[in-house]
Amino acid sequence: MTAATIDQAKAEAFAGQVVGMLNSAMSSLLVSVGHRLGIFDKLATMPPSTAEQIAKATNLNERYIREWLGGMTSARIVEHDAAKGTYWLPAEHAASVTRAAGPGNLASMMEFVALMGNVEDQIVESFQKGGGAPYSSFPKFQELMANMSAQIFDAALIEGVLPLVAGLPDRLRAGIDVADVGCGSGHAINLMAKAFPKSRFTGYDFSEEGVKRGRAEATDLGVANATFEVKDVSTLGGPARFDLMTAFDSIHDQAQPRKVLKGIAEALRPDGVFLMVDIAADSTHAGNMEHPLAAAFYSISTFHCMTVSLALGGEGLGTMWGEQKARELLEEAGFKDIDIKHVEGDIMNAYYICKKA
Repeated sequence: MTAATIDQAKAEAFAGQVVGMLNSAMSSLLVSVGHRLGIFDKLATMPPSTAEQIAKATNLNERYIREWLGGMTSARIVEHDAAKGTYWLPAEHAASVTRAAGPGNLASMMEFVALMGNVEDQIVESFQKGGGAPYSSFPKFQELMANMSAQIFDAALIEGVLPLVAGLPDRLRAGIDVADVGCGSGHAINLMAKAFPKSRFTGYDFSEEGVKRGRAEATDLGVANATFEVKDVSTLGGPARFDLMTAFDSIHDQAQPRKVLKGIAEALRPDGVFLMVDIAADSTHAGNMEHPLAAAFYSISTFHCMTVSLALGGEGLGTMWGEQKARELLEEAGFKDIDIKHVEGDIMNAYYICKKA
């Protein structure tokens, strides 16, 4: 195809799209900095202010604040009155980039951009030679996941997610045995343990750092009905000993997800329930074209979820394994009753309520 035959308007539109991608990608690093340093949080409470006033209020270097403000105004995140030299964060924007927004705080996810950029050389090599980047290549991953998950769990776990399973809150109040598979830093376990003191909770994760965090938080919260164990969850298996098992966005990371799911089914009592929360997606590329976070999730998968599985010689399901594939693996594991629920306003997750009979 020659320059004379291509659609110039289409070419120019696509070039503009790529320029937009570059601007957004680089701006995401500044958003991450603003989140980490609490600049957005402070701006949300301030009237229109100068760079000097913002620097003083945040106790940060004025020169860096001034350059950061340049990036944030050009990205249309912070607004600016050039005549007065003032800057402010509109309330409508604060609803997406401040800690006060809870689960709506998208700025917290920007930290993953820098984290995953650090493994780009390993990912390039994996494209060439296979394998993947191991968990050890992501030193801050547990901390970032714990912070992000805490926002979601604090807002919705007890009052929103658990009631999706009919009768479950009453069973938890009466006292049952619960296990969380791939518990990370254990915040979900500790929240449930505090809310339902008659039930017994166990968190399993192969990360010693995550288990250590979970135990420390349990101590801080004063809960005595939560325990944590460093464990390869592919070795769960029988006997049947749990009434409820949960997995929060952890199955698609597993090296051996089929073995993990089979073990979960074996460890559940006959009337037990497996509540799996995982990324809401289609199992085909075409089916995700209208997914609002598809491009981000495929990127996250390539740079973390898929690669850590492949690094262990695993299946490499990836973040976007999708509901069709998930149902296939759940049925293969022995779950005969699978109900997939979606929560209005939650564009990230699908909720799988699974029973053996």
